[in-house]
Parts: sequence; C-alpha cells; structure tokens
Amino acid sequence: MSSPELPPPTGPPALQEDGSAPPPPPGLSVPDAEGWHRLSPRMLMVHPVRSLMSMAVPLLLITFGFNRGESNGWLWFVVGGAVLAVVFGVVSWFFTRYRFTAEQLQLRTGVLSRKVVTAPLDRIRSVDIESTPVHRVLGLAKVKIGTGVDATQIELDGLTREQSSRMRSYLLDRSEVTGPEGTEAVAGDRHTEGVADPASSEGEPAAARPPAGADREEELARIDWGWLRYAPFSLSSLVVVAGALGVLGQFGDDLPVDEVGVVQDSWAWVVAQSVLLLVAGALLVLVVAWVLVSTAAYVLNWWNLRVVRERGGTIRTTRGLLTTRSQTIESEKIRGVTMSEQFLLRFVKGAELSARATGVGLGGTIKLLPPAPRQVVQSVGHALLQEEGPLTQQLTGHGPRARRRIHVSEQWGSLFLAALVAVPTYWIDVWWFQTWPWWIPLAVLGAAGLLNLALAEASWRNLGHGLTEGYVIVQTGAFIRTRQVLERAGVIGWVVHQSYFQRRLGLADLTATTAAGSERMVVPNVPLALAVELAGSATPGMLEDFRT
Repeated sequence: MSSPELPPPTGPPALQEDGSAPPPPPGLSVPDAEGWHRLSPRMLMVHPVRSLMSMAVPLLLITFGFNRGESNGWLWFVVGGAVLAVVFGVVSWFFTRYRFTAEQLQLRTGVLSRKVVTAPLDRIRSVDIESTPVHRVLGLAKVKIGTGVDATQIELDGLTREQSSRMRSYLLDRSEVTGPEGTEAVAGDRHTEGVADPASSEGEPAAARPPAGADREEELARIDWGWLRYAPFSLSSLVVVAGALGVLGQFGDDLPVDEVGVVQDSWAWVVAQSVLLLVAGALLVLVVAWVLVSTAAYVLNWWNLRVVRERGGTIRTTRGLLTTRSQTIESEKIRGVTMSEQFLLRFVKGAELSARATGVGLGGTIKLLPPAPRQVVQSVGHALLQEEGPLTQQLTGHGPRARRRIHVSEQWGSLFLAALVAVPTYWIDVWWFQTWPWWIPLAVLGAAGLLNLALAEASWRNLGHGLTEGYVIVQTGAFIRTRQVLERAGVIGWVVHQSYFQRRLGLADLTATTAAGSERMVVPNVPLALAVELAGSATPGMLEDFRT
C-alpha cells in the first residue's frame, strides 16, 4: 500500500483486456467521468459532528478562559470556531472519493493537503467492516481494507451496509482469483513462500494444498451465553473497578454527605462496629462491581459472536452490541494461534484464543474467542490450525537446571527488598518502618520470599515446548499461562542466546523469528542440546552448521 504525493492520477481507469472498464462492485454510487465514487451523502450528518468534537477542547478553553471579563467578544470566537468546524466537516466529504482501476483501489482525500492512497487488488488480504451506533442509525458502515504488508489500512467511512457487504465480497474474491504475478491462484492458498510443508512426505509446498472446507462455509464458533460465567474471572475488569473506586475515594471528601443527618447516623453506627465488618463490606462492594462491570463489558464486546471459515478458507469474525465489527483474516496470513489462561480462569477451566497473523490486527494478533471453556478454545484452535494436538498435547519440560535458574531469578526481588530493609542509607534521616514493630520487616521478607517461591515453581511447571507435523509449540507463564503455536513454515530464522549464568548451567533462550504476531517466539531456559534439536527438527537444514 502506498501514499503518493500530488498530483493524483487524472486519467481514466485502466481498461480490461477486452477494452472495457473493470466492473466495480454492484450497488455503488454513480461514478463521474473518471470513475471516481463519492461516499454516502448521509455522512454530511456525521462529518460536522466529528469536526465539532475535535474542536471541543479549544472551544471550551476559550469559553472558560475569556468569559471572566464583561466583554462578550469571546463568544464570537466560539461561534466562529464552531462554524468553521462544521464547514470543514462538510467540505471534507466533497473532497473524499474512491475508484477502482483494473489493478488498484484508489482513495483520494484531503482539503488543504491532498493525497491518494492505493492498494493493489491482488494484494488485498483483509476487509473489515465496523459500524458505530451513529453508523447503524444512518444505515452506514466503515470498511477497512488491508494488504497484509503492515497495519496500514484504507478506510472508506460512509458506505451503506449493502455496499460494504458487496465490496467485501468483491475484493476478497478478486484477491483469491489473481495471484501477485497475475497468475491463477487457488482460493484460500496457505503460505506461498516456497517452504516445503513438513506435513507432506513428498515435500509438496503448502500453497499447493487448499485448506479443508475450502469449497463451503463452515462455522467454527458461535457465542454461548453460558460463557458469561467466565466473564468475572478476567482480571482486566478488576483493574477497571479498582480504578473507579480509587477515583471515588479521591473525591469522597468533597461530597456533602456530612450535611445529611441520616448519613451521619449511619456512618456512626458503622464505625461503632468491628473493623472486620468494614472490610467485609468493602470486599462485597468490590466483588459486586467486578461482576457487573465484567459481565457488561463481555456482552458489549462479544454480542452475537461468530467465527466462520468462508469459501476459500478466509476466517471472518463478527461481534459487538453497540459497535459491530467484522474482521477478516486470509488463511495465507495465519501463522498460528495463542491460547491464554489467566490465573483465575484456570480454576474454572477457561481460556482465551487469539490468532497470530502477518500485517493484521494490533501487533499481528486478532482475538478470536473471549473467556470460554478450555475445550471449546482448543477445538476452535485446532480447527483453525487444521491439525489436532498442538493445544492439548503433553509438552517436553526443561529439567531441574531450568528449575534452579528460574527460582534464583525470581528471588532477586526478595534479595532487593532485604537490602532495602537491612542496609542503612545515610541520606535517609527517618526509616519508613521506624515506628513499626521489629518483626514487621522480617514478615514482609518472608511473605515476598514465599510468593516468589510459588511463582517460580508455577513458572517452571508451566514451562515446556513441543513439535508436531506442522507447528512449533511453546508454553510459558506463571500468573498467566500462555501456549503459543507457530507454523514451522512461518519460521524465518533462529537465535540462540546464553547469558553468563545460563552458560554455567548449559541453558539457553531459543528465539524463533517470524513475520507474524510480535515477530518472535521465545523458548526460555531450555537445555542447549534440546534447543539445537528443536530448531533443527522444526526447520531441517537451517542449523546444520551450528550442530556440527
């Protein structure tokens, strides 16, 4: 995808082999003489509001900064700024156009600074559709088109629902039919790097084999409202609730509750009770708020979730209550999955699932399933990988030397705390624990040591790696256990790193470099012999010089 500077192309669209113009998706607006289309006129109701919102902060600053004087001159600034924002919003619609040529989708935007963004039709890998509440009221949608090269997307904000659906089908069908060199391509082909597929005994490239179900649509997952029981076990909701309670605590003193006699009497009764009652009440409020916030967030984000493998192997997810989203991942760009099990989710046998892909999503990952039963997550993950076992098989542990290394590393925090408490520093005049009993620092040290001991043991027990016919597997984490599955054909290199202490124990950190996700997958604290064996087996021939 490129963004050339002015001047934009002015000639007519490129012609097809028969001399006719390329047919755009049906149902679009009537193009002008050069083939340019406008977005829906309903966006004239949206752009001015957005411009006003973008100018809201400066206008408020002007209002509160100049309204102290007797003059009303500040009012003209506010009115003038609002009018300019509305005018700019309307004008921006007139200067936004798009068109199709025989080889490209072109978007022309800008009022003062004009630019043209282009995307080759045969390189389009994702077409995502998003509808906010305002879009849904007006019957509109925002279409985000990506080429898979990077996270940059072309946004057509202002198509009708019918137009967005037809454009999505048109673009994905077009990219499936024609390959990068203009040759015929198998719909839904996987991974055309020319790497031999490890699962093929004849060394046949993976791109020659279409995915299972390529000729029909297959539903991989649908929301089950029984999954709501897993919502409170997501720690992200607890962070939100704790933050809200902290804000209320900051402003609690400013509330006029001390002027209400009933509140005063109630508070006096509560204070007269035991401290245990106060703690129990606070915990009850926290738990209830946690459950309500997590459940509401779950419903808003995952309403009507569907994960579908479409004809040709493209994976599409749709979800959302207020803002609906439809995300598309081309099978060719999917390199693996990640199954995450937060600490509390493990107690109820729940997990989450994300896809690792190149050039899509945030950091190359797209979340496919919310907190759900672990068996469901594993089943959907295996269906996406088209191989059974990577998310369920027993992994190879890293042995007692890795255990010793992890325990020593985790206890550095305890040693730092011990030094902070035990070693006097001359620039501090008053010890922070000076008024505490002598045993309090020792109790804190003991608690920190036991906590780090438990975390180190859990981290070692969860640590492991594995290898299947088509994938490399790594599992790490203590508080959040994560199993990463990366396609062997997606590994483009290996890095073996040893620190001083790892060399003494014969351990190493093995890193697989890839173009998907965070562009790396680390196997920590693995015995050196196992690291070389894993890399050599996953990508035969890549580490032959190192092994000899």
